[in-house]
Amino acid sequence: MSAQHAQQAHQPHEVVERLAAEGIDVVRVGYPDLIGTDRARDVLLSHLPSACAHGLAFCRAVYHTTPQGDVVPVTGGLDAGLPDILVRPDLDTLAALPWEPGVAWCLGDVSDPRTGAPAPESPRDLLRAVLARCGEHGLSPVVGPELEYFLCETDPAAPGGWRRYCETSGAVYTTGLRADPDNHLLRLLRLLRDLGIGVTNGNHEFEGAQFEINLIHSGAADAADRAFRLKSAVKELARREGRLATFMAKPFNNAGGSGFHLHLSFQDAEGRDVFDAPSRPHGLSVTALHAVAGLLAHAPALSALANPTINSYKRFGPHTLAPWLIDWGLDNRSAMVRVPPERGAGARLELRLGDASANPYLLIAGAVGAALLGITAGEEPPTPLEGYGYDTTRSALLPSGLTAALDALEADTALTAVLGKEFTTAFLTYKRNEIERFQQHVTDWEFTEYAYHL
Repeated sequence: MSAQHAQQAHQPHEVVERLAAEGIDVVRVGYPDLIGTDRARDVLLSHLPSACAHGLAFCRAVYHTTPQGDVVPVTGGLDAGLPDILVRPDLDTLAALPWEPGVAWCLGDVSDPRTGAPAPESPRDLLRAVLARCGEHGLSPVVGPELEYFLCETDPAAPGGWRRYCETSGAVYTTGLRADPDNHLLRLLRLLRDLGIGVTNGNHEFEGAQFEINLIHSGAADAADRAFRLKSAVKELARREGRLATFMAKPFNNAGGSGFHLHLSFQDAEGRDVFDAPSRPHGLSVTALHAVAGLLAHAPALSALANPTINSYKRFGPHTLAPWLIDWGLDNRSAMVRVPPERGAGARLELRLGDASANPYLLIAGAVGAALLGITAGEEPPTPLEGYGYDTTRSALLPSGLTAALDALEADTALTAVLGKEFTTAFLTYKRNEIERFQQHVTDWEFTEYAYHL
């Protein structure tokens, strides 16, 4: 919902009175940057009406700023003299922070003060634009996000100063003290429940100190908001414990990576699941097969959004349980697109391509856009995968690195038309600068490999 609509539904002065009665005196207004981290400002409650009316000024180049604080020369930032964007509180998203007494948290709507239009780099608005295209075809995407992360503790002797919080092996899909000796997950689930972002369950995942949190399914925009807030909240709660929660794709050499899986379906104007077709083969409608075909056809380009870092591609490979090939299968977890066994209102696709470092808005926008392109083009997928899906003679390989994925995105004019030229240009410029910086950096591996012997 836009800030204007939110203010119509919730008059700021009435919100101020309600929050004050609840003991809240600060509103934290946040929004996602290009890489999906949260940028924010804490607003004293008495100034909330002004923030809603006039917006909070941020430098537009915050979208172009690297994790190390350098500004990438993306058009509209440095070259334009570092102009402003305005962020207005979306009062529909207000939630009290259970772990921060006196503070409520809401998302912000971003606009260009010169035009009043959304900022071209705004991930939240990019997703809205893609969903508007779906609406033109009478379709509403429904998304259920699943996210994994590693919990780390400080260790000066470890690479980067962090080690895994617990290295119990074999505790796959477990809970309790067996692989979580400090009950991190239980504590976290209760706080996230109280935040009201639709968390349903969690468990210890495949690797030591790796956890998975699942969210309810909902409309795509709401699902992206909740996935963004989940990542922000998990990281913040870990910091409160003096720990690090990382959604990096593959943070450790001796462990697998963390995924960001999307369960995706489409509803028609009457709210019916258009993927369900009991009388057809596999119980899947023609629309569902077209959506599968779209995801497969645009998978190389989609990788740039789903696997957006240099590190992302170290998660891939045969026998990793991460997708490596462009394929689909019926209830087959070795496929890039899995069709879970539920039908009826639960008929859906599971896109297993994404890793946990992906920006939720960009991943969902790209996946929905690719599926929509398949639906509108009437594309047909190949026969579904049978058996273990790492045979390169049966399916094409996904991009093997970020450079190849970015090149695929740039070349996929159909998908970039859905995403928009300005956003695509900004994203490609930002990410190619990331590759240039990495190529100039001497890694620990290089020193260990070469220094003594050469």
